[in-house]
Order: sequence, then structure tokens, then C-alpha cells
Amino acid sequence: MFILRNMLMSDKFQKQAQKLKSNLVKFLNKDLSKSFKLEMRKKIRRSYSRKKGRKINNFLFSILVLCILILGFTFGGFFAKDLYLWVKSLDIVQKLPFFSQSQQSSQSESSQPQPEASEYIPQTTQEEAIIRVVKEVSPAVVTIIITKDLPVFKKYYEDPFSDLPDFFDFPELKIPQYRQKGTEKKTIGGGTGFIVSKDGLILTNRHVVLDESANYTVITNDGEKYDAKVLAKDPFQDLAIIQIENEKTIDGQGEFFQESFSIVNLGNSDSLQIGQTVITIGNALGEFRNTVSVGVISGLGRTITASGGGLVETLEDVIQTDAAINKGNSGGPILNLKGEVIGVNVAMAETAQNIGFSIPINKAKRDIEQVKAIGKIVYPFLGVRYVLINSEIKEEQNLSVNKGALILKGDSGEPAVVADSVADKAGLQENDIILEVNNEEVSPQNSLSKIIREYQPQDKVSLKILRGDEEITINVILGEKTSEE
Repeated sequence: MFILRNMLMSDKFQKQAQKLKSNLVKFLNKDLSKSFKLEMRKKIRRSYSRKKGRKINNFLFSILVLCILILGFTFGGFFAKDLYLWVKSLDIVQKLPFFSQSQQSSQSESSQPQPEASEYIPQTTQEEAIIRVVKEVSPAVVTIIITKDLPVFKKYYEDPFSDLPDFFDFPELKIPQYRQKGTEKKTIGGGTGFIVSKDGLILTNRHVVLDESANYTVITNDGEKYDAKVLAKDPFQDLAIIQIENEKTIDGQGEFFQESFSIVNLGNSDSLQIGQTVITIGNALGEFRNTVSVGVISGLGRTITASGGGLVETLEDVIQTDAAINKGNSGGPILNLKGEVIGVNVAMAETAQNIGFSIPINKAKRDIEQVKAIGKIVYPFLGVRYVLINSEIKEEQNLSVNKGALILKGDSGEPAVVADSVADKAGLQENDIILEVNNEEVSPQNSLSKIIREYQPQDKVSLKILRGDEEITINVILGEKTSEE
């Protein structure tokens, strides 16, 4: 390769190349035969049509290309670039119609602005609906951060023999010890909520705000932070209402006003269908704010026992979904494709994949309206502890019926009938079986608490009781239980 390069760069070779170049020019300008030139001129004069002009130009250009190829194969690629640029600069080539047109076309294409990247176009109507719902609802979904003042401990070393006289000559010994040095505010957990009123009412789970000594901070989707106040906790359902407020500002007329918050639309959870597409938005793992997941309703009317945040409770009539619900999603919304909230995320099955549960939104509407009206959540209260009778309980307790609610003490010895309650005043006793409430049968599928919650405090109800072998009827006026009790 080195020898070939030196040969090509030698003066003798350069002179031969220049001679060949000159001969090519003569060939193009002079050495064409007269008959060929005359024939070419006749063709040019005889026809100005685009078709024949293109044939002539193509013929001339073909000769040029052939010469370039011959030179390229003869001398390699060493002079190919220079030769191409020289041929391109010739007047005869510049005048070719196709050359000028291609030049104009390339210039016009380069001068035209490149189109900007367009927005993503959804591929299906379902995908379009999901994207729309997420954009509309996300501003109303908030992250709840739980913080608490925790003691700070400092490490130090202590010599247990420091108080002994020196003549004992004990070796120096240092034992690590810890002592408190003030407190420090630390994050101990997190959850999700969503704004249900323009003045800042937020619905979430009770277990998210269960700690009375903790502080709660709400972070909105745009990153704004607000101190939150816990207004009410539902005593029977894992629901709670907290509130945030915008700072008051002065408008152009000198009046104080507060900006409204973005809110969600509440749907109807009584008309849900298994297989229906749902969307969840929440603070996944307490770290990833407004994480979106999509799934379907996998089941309705489920009964589960959930634990978390120091709370263990049985939840009835909950929605099962395969949309991913993770720690930190608690209290977030589950939505339909119209963007309506149909449930409140509450629990997940840790030993399974994509089995989550939500409280139907119709159960939460009652809490929201009560907090707006009277500032607390109120429930009708009977005042008994019970176990629902099934075939196993019937056999275990040697009962004569396989339905109803058997009044029993709690697992830790709590009284079967709450002192001074409506049940206590009406004379209900341990081992009584409540068969019906206002002629509505009590069963594992229709629990006593579920029936009672359909009423209001001070409503009068009739209880059919089985006491031993005797059926009796007792009329009671339901009491009141608030979230503070």
C-alpha cells in the first residue's frame, strides 16, 4: 500500500493523470466527429420537447459517467473525488436540465423547515380514555406524608471502674452507652388521598392518619405542600376526612379570597360490573407520587380482614381489582373510564400478585356529607359484640340454627353487651341470637353491622331474638356512635 501510494504521488504519474484529463477535455470539446456533432445539432434544433431533450442529456451524461468509471477502475479511488468535482463544474454539465432541477430540489428541501415532533396519538379509544382520565384527575390526587418528633440518641463511652480508687489498678475499660439528645422530626410513613371539595376536604384511609401524635403534610401534584388537619375518622370503615387550606390573598377590590382546589367527580359504585376497566392513581411505596396502574374489576362484594398501621378490621362489600395497588396507595382513588371515583384503595394481598381491594365510593359519600354538614362522622349504634353463625359455629356452639348473630364476649374478654348502650338498656344478653332486623334476615352474607348501618341514629328498629328455645321481639331506638368515640 505504501509503494502504491508513493507511485500515485510521483511526478511522473501526476503528469500522466494531467495529460489524461486534458485529453478528456479535448474529447468532449473537439474530438467528436463532425457527423456526430451535426447529428446532435439537428436533433437539438428539430425538437425542443422534454422527452427528446432528456434523451440527449442522458446520452451526454452517460458518456461522462462512463469516463469517470473507467478512470475509477484504472486509478482506484485516489482521484475519484477530484474528478467528480471537476466534471460537476463543467459548463456542459451545469446546463443539463436534470442537474439544475436536482440542485433546485435539494436546495428547496434543505431550506424547508423540518416538521416538529407531533404529540402522541392514542392507538385505541380505551387508551385515549385512560390518558384523558389521568390528565384530568391527577391534579386532585395528593400524597400524604406522615412525620413525627422522634428522640435522637447520642452514643458515648463509660468506664465502669472510674469511681474505684487508683490502687486497684484496673485496666481501662470503655462500655458504649446511649442517651437522648433532643428530638428530630422524621418521616415515618405515607399514603394517598384525593380532594373532594373545592375548600380542601380530602378523603383517605383511617389507618393512614391513625396516629394522634403524628403530623400530616399534603403534597399536591404540582409540588405544593400544605399542613393537613384530621377532621374525622370513620369508626366502622377504613375511611377518614382531612383538610388543607390555601392561603388567603387580596384581590383587585381589596377583598380576601382563597383559590379553589381541583376536585374529583364521584361515581356510582352500585352499578359496577366484573371485568370493567379501572384506573388507580397513588403514592406507590410512599416514594413515587401519582403512579398510574390499570386493570379490571376482578370481584364484587368481597369480605376481607385487613391489618396495617396498628389497625385490624373486617371490611365488607369491598371491590377486588387486579390493578396494581402497592404500599402508599392506601387512600387513593380507583376510577372508571369516565374519570369518576368508584372506590377508595384500602388493602392488597401480600402473598399474591395484583389482588387489591377498594371500599365502594357510595359508602364514603355518607362520611363526606356528614363532615360537611356537622363536622363529624356519625353512625347508628346498637352496642353488642357478635359472631355470625355458619355451619362451623353452629356445631361448635351446639346451636339449633345456622343463621343470625350470636352475642358473645370479645377475644380479650370484652363484654358481649356494651354497658349503657341501647342493647344493654333493651335487655339483650350474652348468647342471645339476633335473627332479624325489621324482618331482614341476618346471615354471613348480610351481617348485623351491615344492616344497622343502613339506618340513622334515633331510628326505631325491631329485633327478632332467639333466647334459648324461645323467639322474642325487642324494639329499640338506635343510639349514636361518632368517630371520636
